[in-house]
Amino acid sequence: MQQTAMHVPYPDRLRAAGLRVTSRRVAMLHDLDAHSHSSAEELYQRVAAQVPHLTRQAVYVSLNDFVSHGLVRSIELPGSPARYETRTGDNHHHLVCKHCGAIVDVDCAAGEAPCLTPSDNAGFEVHTADVTYFGICPQCRGTTSDATDAPESPKDRT
Repeated sequence: MQQTAMHVPYPDRLRAAGLRVTSRRVAMLHDLDAHSHSSAEELYQRVAAQVPHLTRQAVYVSLNDFVSHGLVRSIELPGSPARYETRTGDNHHHLVCKHCGAIVDVDCAAGEAPCLTPSDNAGFEVHTADVTYFGICPQCRGTTSDATDAPESPKDRT
C-alpha cells in the first residue's frame, strides 16, 4: 500500500512533483495534512490567516496543480464541494455521514487495488475503484432521535 510519505518535507514533495516551492504551496500542503477532506474554501480560510495576500483563485490554482501532479487527491461527493486530501496512491475509500457530512478514510474493500473488479471492463485496464459508503456516523446516531429521517445533505453544511 502506497501513501503520501508524511515524513518527506513539503518542499521536497513539491520538487519531486516538478512544482516550484512557494510559501503558499508549503502552507497549503501542511494544512491539508492536518485537515484531511477539506474543501477549497475551508483551506483558504485557514491558510489565508497565515499567508499574506492569499487569494481564493491562488488556492484553486494550487489545488489543481497538486491534483494533476499526484500530491493531493480530489474527492467528489454528490451535493458537496470537492474535498481534498494528501493521502494518495493507495486506492482507499471513504465513509460519509449523511447527517453531518463527516468523512472518514477506509482501506480497500477487499484485496489489492483496485479493490473491486467490474463484471465487464469493456477492454479497460482498471487501475483504481472509487467507493463511497454513505451512512450515519456514531456521533449522529447518538444525538439524532430518528437517524433515518431527512438526512442533512453535505451541501447544507457549506
